[in-house]
Amino acid sequence: MSLSSSPAARVFRADGPVPARNGLLRIGTRGSRLAIAQTTTVAETVAAATGCEVALVTITTHGDVSRESLAQLGGTGVFVSALREALMAGECDLAVHSLKDLPTGPCAGIATGAIPQRADARDALCARDGLTLAQLPAGANVGTGSPRRAAQLLAARPDISVHDLRGNVDTRLGRVSADLDAVVLAAAGLDRSGLAAAITERFDLATVPTAPGQGALGIECRDTDRGRDPYAAAFAALDDPETHACAVAERSLLSALEAGCAAPVGAAAALHDGVLTLSATVYRLDGGAQLTVEQSSGWTLGDAQTPLALGAAAARELLERGAAALAPLGSAR
Repeated sequence: MSLSSSPAARVFRADGPVPARNGLLRIGTRGSRLAIAQTTTVAETVAAATGCEVALVTITTHGDVSRESLAQLGGTGVFVSALREALMAGECDLAVHSLKDLPTGPCAGIATGAIPQRADARDALCARDGLTLAQLPAGANVGTGSPRRAAQLLAARPDISVHDLRGNVDTRLGRVSADLDAVVLAAAGLDRSGLAAAITERFDLATVPTAPGQGALGIECRDTDRGRDPYAAAFAALDDPETHACAVAERSLLSALEAGCAAPVGAAAALHDGVLTLSATVYRLDGGAQLTVEQSSGWTLGDAQTPLALGAAAARELLERGAAALAPLGSAR
């Protein structure tokens, strides 16, 4: 069968296992609408950069089928382990993750090859009747599966009720005007899923920092493949150095704090005129107190150490100023 020269025509979604062969790269992905949408974008870039066919191989993770909260499931890694196992077993060649789902610790045999340009890192309110957070009535019921978001909501509106929320994006949105007045979700996920119309407010990162790495993707491969083609060509086309630096700074903070999914920690890094700035906030779970620090340092292209050092310095300042008394730090990563 002949293939069109367009990248999209060389990308297909597999219904089952796909054997390895020359000229084919298999990308592992979760099966949700959001995961397929963001992986398809990655796949088209890979096809254009390498000339390979690209297959999307759907991997079901425990986090996709369980109805427990993220904290009960044991953390963000619940969405990652099955994809990594498939990668190491040779069932796929690359794996696409939402970067905020990746544990900060190293994984033997696995390497991060690229962090593409970031989408909107903000959180978004999706409320009934087009309401903003300030416009919600006292006692309003708002859903979120994130302890950080819950703390931020209660810090801004202690008069509302926050409820645990699970399920895919469509399930969560379906509860608005049913048993909830609003839900809070990642703006990037809604944008990538074609659901931006449901957003009634995008929160400002300066006042509502989000999960480290939110809005960015992480592309993983087997460590032995990272430096050779076609992988190297794919990663060169996918990686955005500025996004990479900002995400590494945020994740370095999380690692240094030893903060797991139960820790309400928000972070936002930005690059302006060669200066990398990281702002980070730790919240008390009930939203009644918070602690914010900001660190900056010069950064140039190719500098891999400054983002790591910046995140560690911000974490050190937070701990010195009493962050561990506010939040459950030192939990499993």
